[in-house]
Parts: sequence; structure tokens; C-alpha cells
Amino acid sequence: MIQLAIVEDEDSYANQLIEYINQYQAESGNYFKISRFSDGDEITHDYKGQFDIILMDIEMKLMDGMTAAEEIRKLDSDVVIMFITNMTNYAIRGYQVDALDYVLKPVSYFAFSQKLGRAISKMRKSSSKIISVDTPSGVRKLDIDNIFYIESEGHNLTFYTTGGDFTIRAKIGDFEEQLSPYYFFRSNKGYLVNLKFVDGVENGACIIAGKQLLVSRARKNDFMSALTDYMASLP
Repeated sequence: MIQLAIVEDEDSYANQLIEYINQYQAESGNYFKISRFSDGDEITHDYKGQFDIILMDIEMKLMDGMTAAEEIRKLDSDVVIMFITNMTNYAIRGYQVDALDYVLKPVSYFAFSQKLGRAISKMRKSSSKIISVDTPSGVRKLDIDNIFYIESEGHNLTFYTTGGDFTIRAKIGDFEEQLSPYYFFRSNKGYLVNLKFVDGVENGACIIAGKQLLVSRARKNDFMSALTDYMASLP
């Protein structure tokens, strides 16, 4: 089921979008759970990355849609955002928040259905390698291919990613099983590494992003075997 949010302060437009979504659902076989918000501040409050697609009005009273999208992007880089507007001069700012598209008011069903189909395609393409991580500020969605490695220290895990580092309270075992199908390997009790980013192995350590991460003696043979399997899987 696709989790879809409508952020629209005018009931007439919100009801029209719900009607169009129900029609699209009947025609396409895609099923939606629809949540309605009347302003940008409503959806950003306690946002937990729970939506796949957000249809966002731009002009709203308390928090406009562009500001709301900027706040959402701080926590969720993968949700598909489409703006609903009667103004076309927001295109440049839309690129800054990685908006997929614009639906211009008045909304026609044909145009809306085409854009919704595109949004679903993008969502499904990106969701296959996405994990959700609970952080103190909310749920953060991560593309697995952007994780260099995860370091465990005490009760904390630090994720080292292409987009920066962040720390959460969790156990490394919580992610080891989840990530193992994607060529992640536990090089020792403190590191879960993405074999995609291993640049070399020397002096009992693997090199990732310029850092040497210890490979324990007990895991060395299994690590080299896993690395060989990964290399063999490359096209």
C-alpha cells in the first residue's frame, strides 16, 4: 500500500485530489492510504518519514509548501514530493528540494494521473535499497549504496555516509542481518562495512574512504571470501 499525503488548505481542491486518487486506484490496481493535512506546519510537526508520496500545495497560511518541503528534506531525502500550485515561478526553488513535478491548478484528471504514475515509478525504483533509521529528530531514510560503513561504540552506532555522519543509539546486530544481502560484512565486532567502498586490504585492515578499519583475525578469511564474491558479482 502506498502512503500518500495531501497538504492542501482548500477543502475543494483536497477533495478533488482524493477523488482523482480513488479513480486512479480503481484503474491502476495501486492502493493508497491517504492522509490529509491543512497546512505545511501540520505535516512537518513530528514528521517520521512515513510517506511515499506527498502532494503539497505551495500557498498556505502558516507554513508554505516550499518551506515545508525544505524541512521534510532535512529528514527524508527519498519521499516523492509533487507541488500543487497555480503559479509556475517556483521551478528553481523546486529543484532545490528535489521536487519531482508540478501539478497546475485547475487540476485535470488526465494530467494528474500521468504525473501520479511517474511518482509511483520513481518511488518503486528508489525504495528497493532504502532503509529507515530512527534518530532523535525522527526517522531518516538512507540509500544503502550511500553508506560507507557503520561503527559500533558502546550503545551507539555511527553511520558514515556520502552525505555525512550521524550517531544513533542502537546495536550493530540490528543492521547486520538487514544489510548482509547488499554486500555488507562485519569485519570485526565494531565495524559493519560496505564492500562496495573497500579500496584495498593491507596490514590487517580494509581501507574505506581513506580510513583503515581493522579486520579481525578470526574473520579475515571470511572477509576476503565475501570481498571476492562481491567483485565477482560486478558486471
